[in-house]
Amino acid sequence: MSTPTLAAPRPGAAPSPRGVVAAVLTSPSVRLVGRRLLVAIPVLFGVTLLTFVVMNLLPGDAAQALLGANATPQQVHELEIKLHLDQPPWVRYGQWLGGVVTGNLGASLASKQEVTAVLVQRLPVTFELVLYGLLISVVFAVPLAVLAAWRPGGVVDRLIMVLNMVGLSVAPYVLSLVLMYVFAVKLGVLPAIGYVSPTESIAGNVRSLTLPALSLALPLLCFYARLLRADLLEQMQSQDYVVTARAKGLPLWRVLIGHALRNSLFGFLTVVGLNLGTLIGATVVVEQIFSLPGMGQQLLEAINNRDIPVVEGTVLVFACIVVLVNLLTDLMYAVLDPRIRYGNSAA
Repeated sequence: MSTPTLAAPRPGAAPSPRGVVAAVLTSPSVRLVGRRLLVAIPVLFGVTLLTFVVMNLLPGDAAQALLGANATPQQVHELEIKLHLDQPPWVRYGQWLGGVVTGNLGASLASKQEVTAVLVQRLPVTFELVLYGLLISVVFAVPLAVLAAWRPGGVVDRLIMVLNMVGLSVAPYVLSLVLMYVFAVKLGVLPAIGYVSPTESIAGNVRSLTLPALSLALPLLCFYARLLRADLLEQMQSQDYVVTARAKGLPLWRVLIGHALRNSLFGFLTVVGLNLGTLIGATVVVEQIFSLPGMGQQLLEAINNRDIPVVEGTVLVFACIVVLVNLLTDLMYAVLDPRIRYGNSAA
């Protein structure tokens, strides 16, 4: 009796669904995403735990802050029992962490509103502001760095370097006040405070976010331009492929943009991803100055009120955004250079 054999797939036949799933699960990109997500779990846990500990170490009491300075000790104690603030900190953190696992971030101590609802209201404003600032910093940093590296030591290079030093020396809150004074008070071309929703007016929305976005973007723009210029000069002066390209008669601009810039984008993307946390952190001050109803302003109000559930939820969302952006940065490496995917699979 002959043993049955499996028929070999015909050439050109469509792969089976099981084969497609296996190919996807074993792909280097999926493995990279899986590893990064596993690493993100303890990172997010550590961030929330550290935030909870710091909030409990701050002077003051949430019940006292909510009731005001004239509240009696009896009223403060009754509110603490009502809000479960009389329980030990580790019990309250465990209850909050258990709620996070089930998708429940708790309720605000001040407004009694669900933290998820608060974040949904505030997140779009902060997202627009961060995205606007990120676009300004990246879109303008690249051409400025290329112009500076085109003729190193020339007039344009020196002017850009001076502007970079000035931008790096100014704090975002000082820059916010200067921009507000110049463009809102003196020139009157942009609003000083307030926010216009894109559903009301696209132009009004862009105008209301321009000054805050510039306050966030200009220091990072100067940093990115200086960093990318230094890397471009190193590529142009020490790499063999540049010498080869120049020996073939390629013009300087083509070597600079088509060869050196592409290789310099690896380090540039890493720095942009790592500095996203700095960009998000600056929104706390900038949103307060320009009266933007975003998560940064909400976080500052929650800290003042000792509203721990809102603080924890906001910090958790910020941390998740930073983790996801760093993951996207890693995946962008594979887009810029497909060889990196094989390195990831071998790791």
